[in-house]
Formats: sequence, structure tokens, C-alpha cells
Amino acid sequence: MPVNLSIKNVPDDIAQALRERAARNHRSLQGELLRLLEAAARESGPAWPPEQPSARAGSLDIEQAAERAHRLFPQGTESSVGYIRSLRDNG
Repeated sequence: MPVNLSIKNVPDDIAQALRERAARNHRSLQGELLRLLEAAARESGPAWPPEQPSARAGSLDIEQAAERAHRLFPQGTESSVGYIRSLRDNG
């Protein structure tokens, strides 16, 4: 379960630098701080994020799905519409 963290007495110059960094990365201050914490956790501890069981047995992550699509269609396809329709109609 996620927890809320609080840092008190952050010097103004550091807070401003973090706001500017967040803006450069198109994130909220909260989002930027979370990214920094994730990076720090990866550097010094066990693998992050921890391995999560798949939501569905046999589900694929995006890299696995892309690899499978490349094997099925090595030259690519003009459109996936026909293929999806054939799966729907024959499946």
C-alpha cells in the first residue's frame, strides 16, 4: 500500500530547483520527487520496482508484445484492421 512521505524545512533554493526540474521534465513536483526517490532506491537497494505477479496468466509486457508482433509480421503490415477482423470473425 502506498504511503505518504513529508520532508520539512526544505531550503527555498532547493525547493525552487526541484520545481524547475519538474517543469523541464513536464511533471508535477510530486511526480518529479517520486522519480528521484525511485532512482535512489534502484541505486542502493534490491531491484526496483519489485517483481510483480502478472495481472493475468500469460499476459505480455510491451516489449514481449512488440517482439511477438515482429515475429508474426516481419515486414510489418499495411493495416491491422483486416487481421483483427479475421481474428474476431474466426475466433
